[in-house]
Formats: sequence, C-alpha cells, structure tokens
Amino acid sequence: MSAHTFGVLFLGGVGLAVVVWVLHKLGRALASIAEALAATAVVFIALWSLIRAFVWVVKEIVTHPRTSLTVVAVASWCLWLGWLSLVVTATVVTAGLLSWRRFHLVSFDQWAGGPLRSWWFRWAVYMPKLPGWLHACGLSVKDDTVPVDVTVTLVGCKKINRDQQESRVHVPRVRRVKSGASWDEVRVVLVPGQKPEDFDEAARALASARKVSRCQVREVGPNVVSLDFQRRDLLAAPVQCPPLDEGRVDLRRVWAGRTEYGQDWHLPLYGSGSHTLVAGASGAGKNSVMWCPLVSIAPAIRDGLVRVSGIDPKGMELAYGRDIFHRYAVTPADALEVLNDLVTAMDTRKREFAGRVRAVPVSTDNPLELVEFDEIGALTKYTDRKTREAIIEKVALLTTQGRALGFTVRGYVQEPTKETVPVRELFPRRICLRVTAKSHVGMVLGDQAYERGAWANRIGESEAGTGYVWGEGIREPLRVRAGWVPDETVKALEAFVAGGSVVSLPGFEGGVAA
Repeated sequence: MSAHTFGVLFLGGVGLAVVVWVLHKLGRALASIAEALAATAVVFIALWSLIRAFVWVVKEIVTHPRTSLTVVAVASWCLWLGWLSLVVTATVVTAGLLSWRRFHLVSFDQWAGGPLRSWWFRWAVYMPKLPGWLHACGLSVKDDTVPVDVTVTLVGCKKINRDQQESRVHVPRVRRVKSGASWDEVRVVLVPGQKPEDFDEAARALASARKVSRCQVREVGPNVVSLDFQRRDLLAAPVQCPPLDEGRVDLRRVWAGRTEYGQDWHLPLYGSGSHTLVAGASGAGKNSVMWCPLVSIAPAIRDGLVRVSGIDPKGMELAYGRDIFHRYAVTPADALEVLNDLVTAMDTRKREFAGRVRAVPVSTDNPLELVEFDEIGALTKYTDRKTREAIIEKVALLTTQGRALGFTVRGYVQEPTKETVPVRELFPRRICLRVTAKSHVGMVLGDQAYERGAWANRIGESEAGTGYVWGEGIREPLRVRAGWVPDETVKALEAFVAGGSVVSLPGFEGGVAA
C-alpha cells in the first residue's frame, strides 16, 4: 500500500468518524427535543382533557342540577357511609312519600310527586324518544352538503361528479320537562330555520306519537316552544259549581269552571275582554257558562254592585231565576226597550265621568250593568227588519262603548254565522261549546282555530259545558268546562240576592278604582 493511498484512507476514516460523531450528537439532541415535545404534548392533552371534563361537569351541573347533585350525593353516601345505610334510608323515605300521597295527594303532588314525575319522564321518555318523534313528524332540519367537482374530458365536455356526503340531522333540544296532574309540559329549543307554526301543524301527529289524546303548542320564547301532552282528561266528569258564600268578589276574575290543565277558569265581567259571545248547539251547556259566573258574584248582585239585565226570547231559561234580573225582556219590543234603557244609562255616565276617569268605578251608585242576552240570534235575524236593525245598533253601541263605562254584554247563540250575529266581531272574548259543524269553530274562534286543536264538533253530548276559548296565553284554544248549576242552586241564588249584608270588592274603595 502506498503512502498516498494510506493517507487517503486515514483522512477518510477521520472524516467518517467526525460525521458519525456529529450525527450521534445530533441524534441525541433530536431525541431530547422529541422527548420534550412528547412530554409537552402528553401534558397538554392531559390538561386539555381535564379542562374539557371540568367544563362538561360544570355544564351538566348547571343544565341538570337536580340529577347531577343526586348522583354526587349517592356516590358520596356510598363512599363514606356504605350502601346498606343508603338502602335503609331510601326505604324509609319511600314509605314516608307513599304515606304522604295516601293522606294528602294535593300537597304531595305539588312538592314531591310532580318533581319526581318530571325527572322520570325527562330521562325515561322525552330525552330518548322525543328526537325520534320530532324527526318522524317532520320537525328536524338536515345539513344537505352537496359538493360539485367539475372536470374536463379529452373531448372538451364538462363532466359533473356529485359526491353526496352523509347529511346531519338536527332536532330541537329538550330544555325542561314539567309534569302536572294531567299534562306534561316539554320545552324545546328550536333549530335555526324552524318556527313555532311548524309545530302547530304537527300537533296531532305528536299526540299520536306520544299515544295521548291531545298535544298543544305554546310559544314561551323567541326560539322556545312548549309541547304540552295530555296524559289524562280532567274534564271528563262534570265540574260542580261552588256553593253560595259571603266571600270577596273580583269582577275581573270570576270563577266559571275548570281548564283542561286542572286549574280554575276565570272570566272577566268588568274591564278588558269582558264582552263575551258563547256559541253552542242545543244542549251544549250555554246555561252553565251563563249561571256559574252569576253564582260566583252573588254577593255583588245582592248588594247592588252588579245589576243584571236578562233578555230571554224563549221565555224559559232566565225566567227560572227571574228575581235576579233588574230588567227582563222576552218579546223583541221588550228587548229593544231594555237595550234603549241601557244605552240611555250609558250616555248619562258618559256625560258625568267624561274627562274625570278613564274607567267608571263600580259602586252602588254606578253598578256594573251586566246584560245576559240568551239566544241572541233569535232577535238579530228572526224578527222584523226595523226591530232587528235597532237591536243590532244598540248591541253594537254597548259592546264598543260600554267597557270603560261599566256595561258588559254576554250573548249566547246556536248558529254563529255572520248573518245570524252581525256583531260577533265586536265580542273580544268568544267561547265555542259543542257545535254541529266544523265550519262553526272558525266562525266563533277565528281562522285556523280548528287546525290548532279546537275540535268543538267532536265534543260529545254527555260533555255539556265543555268548550274552547281563544287566547289564555297559549298558541292553541284552551279547552274548558263550565261549572254545572242545578235548578236548586238557581233558586238558592234568587233567595240569596233578596237578603243580607254588604260586601266589598277588591280594587274598589268607596266606589273609586284602586
């Protein structure tokens, strides 16, 4: 081997050693960096996971506080005191709740039964099943993303390739479930693109999906609706009118019966919305709507704070309680005379109180003039033209000007057509009892009332006093049942009005509205 060759090999070996040494050092440095990055990534991922877990726990506690706290309490109890003590305590509590329910059902359902039932229905029924019901009823929104790829072929033609990706389905989210004695109120948050009217149209389909008789929709917020499912009918049995008593009378909230929610139904006889038109076929229960409020305000009638006038073309229904009425008419001529007298009294009050008050206060000097006009269609259609036009004119004056002056008209009709009751639009509050035709529902309650659940033509003949009233804070007509007033109560009301002591009305002190 020559010296030149040896030198080349030596220098090459030294260079290779240097390269290996550098690569070794570089590898160790990169390994250290990789280890540091890996450790940092593990720490970051762990920290991120902990943060997400913490946020999830906080969100669950805020969203479902009762369930979350219950789970925490049960876990803590088992950890510190053992499962046996938990079982014993749960048994004692269950026995106490059953005893409470047995001896005082109303307070039990208010404080314990309702919340427990709401919790159970939320997690066992509505959370797992409602999304499917909503989707099946067409109340879901899809994300339809269809990307389009355009390519050019060799012959210069454009070819469009559509790659249909799987779309996501968004359904309204359950916010709260509240279960009452007969209704479940399920509040859901709408998906962008939905409106409350969409749920109105699907109310019957939702009721079928839930296997209940009725579903009502209430708008409770800009993007929140309440789906109310009726589990049982609280209006199946007749509602008894309360007995006569000496209690205080609130003419703005007069007890008239029960609602389908199991709550008291009140009607205003004074103030806003007091003029009322009640429509229903023969035997539908119009007399219950008439007599029950009169029984409720019996002390005010007796003491002269309310003066009732009766117009009874049939000469039968109101005649049974004739002594209750300050004015009474049967014939068209007598009815016109009563209405003229009322309009004259209204004009007198107008001159006396104009510029002094916005609403005439109820007092014995200026009592509430309540007109009970039975079978109003008999005198607004089936009488001579001159008398008919005069009656319509007087009723129109009372309904348009009488509210602030202390005059209230309540009319009752079997056929609610415009030809029969030309002034029906002047009654702000309308009640539809059992009717013979589907079209009558819209005539009484307005357009879309039937589609929103006012099925008054489906009310059975055995459900006298049951009907629908528009409004009452819900998107659909509210089903109600007026209190049934037997003949004995009407006679007792006559005797009660003829007697005794003075009562006061809340909100009225010395004849001045408080």
